Amino acid sequence: MPWFKKTKKPKPVRSDRGRSSVPEGLWVKCDSCKEIVYSKELERSARICPKCGHHFRIGAEARIRLLLDEGWEELYTEVSPADPLAFKDTKPYKDRLKQYQKKLDLRDALHVIAGSIEGMPVMLAVMNYAFMGGSMGSVVGEKVTLAAEEALRRRVPLIVVSASGGARMQEGILSLMQMAKISTALARLRDEGLPYISILTDPTTGGVTASFAMLGDLNIAEPGALIGFAGPRVIEQTIRQSLPEGFQRSEFLLEKGFLDMVVPRSEMKDTLARCLRHLTAAA
Repeated sequence: MPWFKKTKKPKPVRSDRGRSSVPEGLWVKCDSCKEIVYSKELERSARICPKCGHHFRIGAEARIRLLLDEGWEELYTEVSPADPLAFKDTKPYKDRLKQYQKKLDLRDALHVIAGSIEGMPVMLAVMNYAFMGGSMGSVVGEKVTLAAEEALRRRVPLIVVSASGGARMQEGILSLMQMAKISTALARLRDEGLPYISILTDPTTGGVTASFAMLGDLNIAEPGALIGFAGPRVIEQTIRQSLPEGFQRSEFLLEKGFLDMVVPRSEMKDTLARCLRHLTAAA
């Protein structure tokens, strides 16, 4: 018989020991200042860090609600992409499209909206980065062109909000054709004296930057947005030199004359309204 005797049963080991009891997603770490921000506070501030002003990315639907008055209407929702090249990478392009369409309940990466800003009617096109990185294929090109043509028919300004990784490689040259197609439609707006305002958000790159994103009568960017054609890592590897601090960010491009304004998200609607009053009065 052992000389000791257990008088108490050992406490059961908790399987969740060391785990946080804080619900997932309740707090968010800012990419810029690294501070921890309460999620609900972040949503109330239009996803702008209240501690450093860093602009988190937001969805297209949230963007529409921030910019437009109530009572807007989405157009051309039936326009769908095709697979003319029968493209396949890790999976067939048509299967990739179905995956995103089912997940987002959206045919492709652009919303076209007829609405108003402080009572002034506008056509608004907003790229949806959640759909294949906001890549520009035939549908995006067609819908931006349709938005420009509808703005011309209604005699109202056109506003395009860009958030894109560039042209959609799965459609090859057909995606690159959209650059010229959209640019031609925008030229018709300019010939008729109708304003076109381009809003560039993080990120705006590739063929979108090389075409309609930089063709506005006013080019306005959100703070800290990455804007360029090739990415900074590609450029560094090509020229084998370090790039300047803040290269391809909104503030750097404003300083170099590529942009007209850098406007915080919280002030964007008021700024657009003020600009539209001046531009439509001039027209």
